[in-house]
Amino acid sequence: MNNKQIEESNKLLGDQTVEMLLKVHQDALWILENMGVGCKQPDILELFKNYEKDGLAVVYDNRIYLMEDLVKQCLESVPGIKDFFVPKSSFFVGGTAPYIYDDKAGIGGVIPTPDHVKKIAQIAESKDIIAGMGRGVKLNDESVQMDIMVKNCSKPLYVAVTSDKSLARACEIYESRKNIMIVFCLTRPPLEVNENFSEAFYKVAKAGLPLFISAMPMAGISAPYSYNGVLAMTHAEVLFGICAAQLINPGITCIHAGFPTIADPRIEYNPNYGLVSHNLLNILMSHLNMILDLPTCQNAGATHEEHPTPRAYADGKMGQALCIKYGFHMIRHPFAFLRYLIDFSIEKLEKSSQMAVNVTPEDTPDVEMPAYDPRAMESIQRTGFGMYMDDPLTTANIGKIFVE
Repeated sequence: MNNKQIEESNKLLGDQTVEMLLKVHQDALWILENMGVGCKQPDILELFKNYEKDGLAVVYDNRIYLMEDLVKQCLESVPGIKDFFVPKSSFFVGGTAPYIYDDKAGIGGVIPTPDHVKKIAQIAESKDIIAGMGRGVKLNDESVQMDIMVKNCSKPLYVAVTSDKSLARACEIYESRKNIMIVFCLTRPPLEVNENFSEAFYKVAKAGLPLFISAMPMAGISAPYSYNGVLAMTHAEVLFGICAAQLINPGITCIHAGFPTIADPRIEYNPNYGLVSHNLLNILMSHLNMILDLPTCQNAGATHEEHPTPRAYADGKMGQALCIKYGFHMIRHPFAFLRYLIDFSIEKLEKSSQMAVNVTPEDTPDVEMPAYDPRAMESIQRTGFGMYMDDPLTTANIGKIFVE
């Protein structure tokens, strides 16, 4: 625990909210110990089996149960924020949209090209407010995309690796510039390893490249409809990835990129990234991780608008202001993305990043800091690996939390 950060978080968020975050960490440890994470990847399974004899893990029926002492041991070997190459209060272009938004025609769904990636990287390089970038959009060839990003942006990058070819290229880049991270969403709800990426994750961790570990449980779908409930599920999933990485390669840099999300019942339980409460939820995730001295990257400043409307820009300003007022380490998606993070607007990237230069804490809306709700863990114990749409806590909280 970083006691200095606890004091700072208390000042910014209030004692009861920091107390909630500390309980979230304990709840996540309970989830890992009592519910475990499903996994079929043989190398990862074998790693945890090695700790059964010491009572630190149990592997049963392709499910890994992690004891609290093992998690603590793994967290102690993760390099802290002061040893990380990205400072606090850093906005990243971030994310991976499948499509480009045609700003002239006013429509989305355009297939990205290398020229689009080049333009995004050049904008990221040219704007002081932008501290680094993820891919922004996805090209089919990961190595080609890496090369374009490296050539046009000297700032910290996070990229994807899903093949031996792209891993080899990432290792070459890492040798020449140490400021890259490899992004993985290792788990998928409910508490299962995403086997599409588990083999690549193991190889990247073995190679020693910094791991940007994401997870995205949704309150009301795969997690309780409460602040501490969805934070606990998100935290548990990322902690599993961090522990796996530390067992594969002790001391490897891990970035907690947990991305707690809200399923909005007003839009058929789809995610709503434009909610004030969505931004606050991710800021709270960031604070818990800073308290644990974990490099951390969350989501804020996005929108639910399908087009770059005045509301879309206002959503971005609102999210950026909340981050500036309450503090954060790294934030992705704050400039260019549109509804559901599907379309990436280069015009919005330019305009929103320019607007962000003048955003101040005074631009924040009023927020009510949450306290710990014990019903969330009751919900997890009751629902287990099921869906939370009809959970009593969801129906009780609709319209009372996660509001505009």
